[in-house]
Amino acid sequence: MTRYSDAVQRELIEVAHALADTAREATLQHFRSRDLTAENKEAQRFDPVTVADRLSEQRMRAILAERRPQDGILGEEMGALAGQSGLTWVLDPIDGTRSYLCGTPTWGVLISVADETGPIYGLIDQPYIGERFEGGFGRATMQGPHWARGLQVRPARPLAEAILMSTFPEVGTPEEGAAFQRLSRQCRLTRYGTDCYAYALLAAGHIDLVVEAGLQAYDVQAPIAVIEAAGGIVTDWQGRPAHQGGRVVAASCAELHAQALAALAG
Repeated sequence: MTRYSDAVQRELIEVAHALADTAREATLQHFRSRDLTAENKEAQRFDPVTVADRLSEQRMRAILAERRPQDGILGEEMGALAGQSGLTWVLDPIDGTRSYLCGTPTWGVLISVADETGPIYGLIDQPYIGERFEGGFGRATMQGPHWARGLQVRPARPLAEAILMSTFPEVGTPEEGAAFQRLSRQCRLTRYGTDCYAYALLAAGHIDLVVEAGLQAYDVQAPIAVIEAAGGIVTDWQGRPAHQGGRVVAASCAELHAQALAALAG
């Protein structure tokens, strides 16, 4: 049972959707533009940021400054802003900038609001497809151009029948990659490259597992809220809370989650 009143819940939900709406407009303004370029944020690997990433976060922060000035903010491009309410908005203005650059429609905008326990409500939004996945405060729904329906994870099944997804085939360090391959060999099917959309597919009941490493809080807090609302489970590779990022296992049920942890541990 939530400690937040119905009025507070309604306000947080309304603000989250307003953020997603403005991020849709900002990201679609530049998506598939032939002159889109990217800067590299890291020296050791290609970690791109575009004008759309920055514009998306700027516009979301402007809404929060007006409607929830007492709350904190943690965003990928503009860092952390302390608040006084005990609530923090965790924003990834484009999750999957590499996919965005390539013109593929599997990137997304991640929005969540968290307290000291972790994310309490979240959205996974895909602007180009027009799909939005919502979880928290008793809600577990998706809306898109073809239908609106409730979210429910896939029924339990053995690991040998599971569908596993991850963004990068190399997963993380060589050690993490080897652990992932141990798990992959025990699953029926492994697919790559869908960024945050994989978590949405898990919440919608189409796949069974998402396993990744090297994540940040803004990569995972919205997916945690959505997947848990749909009946799934998300932890780190040791079964601990994962809302600060790092190594993440998302599963459709506790039994499959336990098998995945065992396979990753070797």
